[in-house]
Amino acid sequence: MFRSLKRLYPYVRPVAGYLVASALLAGVATLCGLAFPLVIQRIIDGPIAHKDVSGLWVPTLFLLAFGIGEAVLFNVRRLVAGRPIVRVEQNMRDALYAKLQALPVAFHDRWPAGQLISRAASDLGIIRRFMAFGAVFLVVNIATFIVGVAILLTLSVPLGLVVAALALPLVGLSSFYERKYQVLARRSQDQAGDLTTTVEESVLGIRIIKAFGRSAHIGRRFIDQAMDLRQTELTKAKVVSLLWAVIILLPEIALGIALIFGIRQVADGSMTAGQLVAFFGVAMGLRWPIDSIGWLLAIANDTAAATDRFFEVMDAPVTIASPATPKTTTDRSGRLTFRDVEFRFPDTAPATKPVLSGLNLDVAAGETLAIVGATGSGKTTLTALVERLYDVTGGSITLDGIDLRDFELSDLRQRVAIAFEEPTLFSASVRENVLLGMPDGTDDDVRRALRVAQAGFVDDLPWGLDTRIGEQGMSLSGGQRQRLALARAVVGNPSVLVLDDPLSALDIHTEAQVEAALRSVLGSTTALVIAHRASTVMLADRVALLSGGRITATGSHSELMATVPAYRYLLASEADSTAAAGLAAADALKVSTGKGFSR
Repeated sequence: MFRSLKRLYPYVRPVAGYLVASALLAGVATLCGLAFPLVIQRIIDGPIAHKDVSGLWVPTLFLLAFGIGEAVLFNVRRLVAGRPIVRVEQNMRDALYAKLQALPVAFHDRWPAGQLISRAASDLGIIRRFMAFGAVFLVVNIATFIVGVAILLTLSVPLGLVVAALALPLVGLSSFYERKYQVLARRSQDQAGDLTTTVEESVLGIRIIKAFGRSAHIGRRFIDQAMDLRQTELTKAKVVSLLWAVIILLPEIALGIALIFGIRQVADGSMTAGQLVAFFGVAMGLRWPIDSIGWLLAIANDTAAATDRFFEVMDAPVTIASPATPKTTTDRSGRLTFRDVEFRFPDTAPATKPVLSGLNLDVAAGETLAIVGATGSGKTTLTALVERLYDVTGGSITLDGIDLRDFELSDLRQRVAIAFEEPTLFSASVRENVLLGMPDGTDDDVRRALRVAQAGFVDDLPWGLDTRIGEQGMSLSGGQRQRLALARAVVGNPSVLVLDDPLSALDIHTEAQVEAALRSVLGSTTALVIAHRASTVMLADRVALLSGGRITATGSHSELMATVPAYRYLLASEADSTAAAGLAAADALKVSTGKGFSR
């Protein structure tokens, strides 16, 4: 437990002074409480024993001062610790978010979103509460017990030793239960993460769940997970209750024994009545520090588990990062070269066949290349390599003569933009979504990109560019979401534009309009277009067939249709008179733009 908690020190170090001050204030306030019985002893053995009422004023003022001091000090302690601890939580949350952004896509492929959300929310809340209260009072209460026992020994050595003897069984029991509780604390937080994942998936997939009538099935899974979490929490409560019961019982036994011996000492005159009252007053003042040990240890174990979960993310290696000495070039023509590229996913066995192997491809500056292949052939993986969402595991990819791994990441991702088949939009305005990769862009830039994407529907939204489109953009149709994602890709005038079948959700008329508008962008931009149908292929100057992890053929659409049976098979559904007419129209457009005949 303590090994885990020690890892929090780098985050706590900037506010360590406040925590020390908080502990000192709490300690002094606790000592004020322990001083009460000692003043009462003076009253009993002094004014009361001598029947001197006038002698009550001074000790009464001391009692009043100690009471006020205790209340004020505890209040100041909260003020001293509150703001700095919230700052620590904020810094940890900022660090976690930055780490999640820096980690490669391969990490996010393996981790459920709910587990990451629970670490950023509930786990950091547990850590904050422990640092603000649990850590302070774990130290203060142990120190109070030691000081209290010292005071008891000054009042009566035999009786003080009886209370001091509590320490050994308390340490042993706490260690025993701490080991059991630590396992349960980690299990509980993992189960809470799984539950969060189920809720998150249910909310995002609510349309699918309702459409297939699976609400009851998902509900049963949620209830099962919630019941597992409930059972773990009940087991945790049982462990804590047993520990707490024993911790309460031991002081009761010790006080009972001390009371018997104390009365006998008063009877034989070796101890005054005031000393006995003071002894039991101090002993009762130690009840909270003793009784709280079980609860504070439970909080400490919850925090240790939360800390381990936090550092599981923070310790994950960032395998895709900017190099120490990045290279740059003023050449932004967008020439792409793939040399002997190999790629396998990080979590696959070494003997597994790579997704891409020995792939070679040259894409000239300003060329539009369509990539065609069967489902699962690695088309999307290939395009993801261009933005370094994944890194090649063999070979190299160069942009304008520089290996992608030698670019500053921010520079590379300004040069390369991508529009995915499944567009991801954010709960923000249309303007913010389009300018995601170009934060300093203007409304004119947004309007130009929307025209290219044929996204005129934005003007019909309630507040135009300022309209918030809701989480995942689900308030829009699939085609509208794709057009906004396309606008986001083209707004920054990238050197390389990657289009992962971005028009699949459009009707044929809108698709034709978008394709026509896109040609103005593609005339000056290198583009990789994932294509599943002939209408998309028509955008390209050249077509590459991906099969078996390699590029097996390149050429124009008509050349491949005539000479490559596998290509004809893939586009068979589009190889009709409509496609032929569309190809003729595309060729006519290429004549007007001068594109497609220079190679």
